[in-house]
Amino acid sequence: MKINPNGFREYDARWVFEKEIDIEGIANLGKGLGTQIINHTKKNNPRVIVGHDYRSYSEKIKKALTEGLISTGCNVEDVGLSLSPMVYFAQFNLNSDAIAMVTASHNENGWTGVKMGIKKGLTHAPDEMSELKEITLNKKFKNGKGDIKKIDDFKNIYIQDLVQKNKISKKMKVVVACGNGTAGVFAPDILRGIGCEVIELDCELDWSFPKYNPNPEDLEMLHAISKVVKDNNADIGFGFDGDGDRCGFIDDKGNEIFSDKIGLLIARNLSENHKNSKFIVDVKSTGLFTNDKVLANNKCKTIYWKTGHSHIKRKVNMEKALAGFEKSGHFFFNKPLGYGYDDGINSAIQVCHLLANQNKKISEIIKELPNTYQTPTMAPFCKDEEKYKVVDDMVKKVQELKQKDTKIDGQSITEVLTVNGIRFSLEDGSWGLIRASSNKPSLVVVTESTTSEDRKKKIFDFIDGLLQKTGKIGKYDQKI
Repeated sequence: MKINPNGFREYDARWVFEKEIDIEGIANLGKGLGTQIINHTKKNNPRVIVGHDYRSYSEKIKKALTEGLISTGCNVEDVGLSLSPMVYFAQFNLNSDAIAMVTASHNENGWTGVKMGIKKGLTHAPDEMSELKEITLNKKFKNGKGDIKKIDDFKNIYIQDLVQKNKISKKMKVVVACGNGTAGVFAPDILRGIGCEVIELDCELDWSFPKYNPNPEDLEMLHAISKVVKDNNADIGFGFDGDGDRCGFIDDKGNEIFSDKIGLLIARNLSENHKNSKFIVDVKSTGLFTNDKVLANNKCKTIYWKTGHSHIKRKVNMEKALAGFEKSGHFFFNKPLGYGYDDGINSAIQVCHLLANQNKKISEIIKELPNTYQTPTMAPFCKDEEKYKVVDDMVKKVQELKQKDTKIDGQSITEVLTVNGIRFSLEDGSWGLIRASSNKPSLVVVTESTTSEDRKKKIFDFIDGLLQKTGKIGKYDQKI
């Protein structure tokens, strides 16, 4: 039996199949998860929804995982080929005790994994992942007798749930790109169903991903969408990841719009009808939320929180926030707009509502936001066993520099946020972030200036200078 302990990540599980985990390892993961679900629900035969994405080996992995779950006493309900949000939705719709979605999301072919959750609308947090790891690796499994049943045509129940609630009055032309991933059998039908004219791009399922990985942060995918938007004079382009919980956006002129800016536009649009609401955003997101006039006029509050879909989901749930936004394209809509989990197609729908409400192009609406200068997410190599210590040292260092009133490009550090690494803000609202990556041996560095490209670069140089002095930093994946 093979199961690499490092595959138990911060909030889901991911391995390279056969190299890091084999079929027996997957079955043991199922036994570990089944045991954990029984321990948490205090039921001998809890009901567990399972689904799988469209990779050549995903059904085989789901079968082994299911056998493990059944051996502990879980009753499995299999909804078949799924998006992660469809499985999350099924837990509400079918009122089950837990979920397990076999997916490696946007990772390259060869990868597999499981997104799982017990409490409705939430996925495992770090403490639940370490508990699962401990049960699985030490084989502390329960023995029971469960069963399996197939839930036929659940796909249509999920599609209709989104379509019926979201009809739009204004005709718009949208490009729907799925990178040959699972979203191809969902997104075009749903967006057509709400009233859009849909131009499909790579929506045929092909598990070899012949063109590029279905990842809306991948420049190759964004460039392909941009060309089709311009060629067809479309209103907007949407790009969905491999398991459909994230969405990327291209405006009517063919330019990428960072997801955090789209999040702010959606928050503004929602705040008109939902005054006094809370919004949760991750620490990599634009600082514009903090002093936004529209949100302030509508008495809405923004909370910056830890990056990661599981962390933001929980914070949205805990704060009873209306929505949450992550720079990576995970958006979370709580009641009455959704069930609190991340759904890339619902994110695209909310942008369609935004466009329908305003008689303007998305490129014009974006221009209404103050201009800022943002870096992409940059990841310098740092060993898994050293990265958290390096970040702790950075927190202390920046706090010391704030106390000494050390200036960065002539600006004092006015605020320090330490919920996830360190995010420091300057007098003019510019900021820099250093945190540890939750799923790779690297750090994450982002900077944004409200003033100039030059200040954005100076903040990066300041951060890079601190990091280089540690001697623990390797090459960056990309750099400005």
